[in-house]
Amino acid sequence: MQIKRVWNMPNKWTFTIKPIKELIRKYHNSNDMWLDPFAGKNSPATYTNDLHAEFGNTHSLDAREFIKTFDDEYADGIFYDPPYSPRQLKECYDGIGKTLTQDDTKATFWSDMKDEMTRVVKIGGIIMSFGWSSNGIGKTRGFEILEILLVPHGGMHNDTIVVVERKLPKVEEENIDIFEGEMEAS
Repeated sequence: MQIKRVWNMPNKWTFTIKPIKELIRKYHNSNDMWLDPFAGKNSPATYTNDLHAEFGNTHSLDAREFIKTFDDEYADGIFYDPPYSPRQLKECYDGIGKTLTQDDTKATFWSDMKDEMTRVVKIGGIIMSFGWSSNGIGKTRGFEILEILLVPHGGMHNDTIVVVERKLPKVEEENIDIFEGEMEAS
């Protein structure tokens, strides 16, 4: 795993931040099928989604509903750039006149989202997670971290953390019988 730290000015449009844009270019191939459930503006994904219909994305659905429209192992990659905090989530909802509910901020919303993305991305596919933590999708969902990019913005701004993970093939557990006591030689 590689960890890199590059300072850059903050921007609410994550994909316009120079070191992040460069990292995306490293993993994103425009011929591949990429999804972005929280696209905002400037996403290079094939299919993009955002609650703000005026951003001109291919879809304007709840992020989970967007991901559920795709078949198992459909995508080569997913950009996972959700609102980073409940405050940011509230601002997004306020911007479209939607009321933020307790269900929208529950941990189950985010774990369900990660489960759906795991289902949709192909074996060997990439999920790039953006936020204020390096949790990513996780080993328990069958991913390995390839790279982490820390982008400090100075002052009182939190770093933007990008975690690049690859989905590994499922490993079948061997069924091993364990015998107690001694075994007789035949």
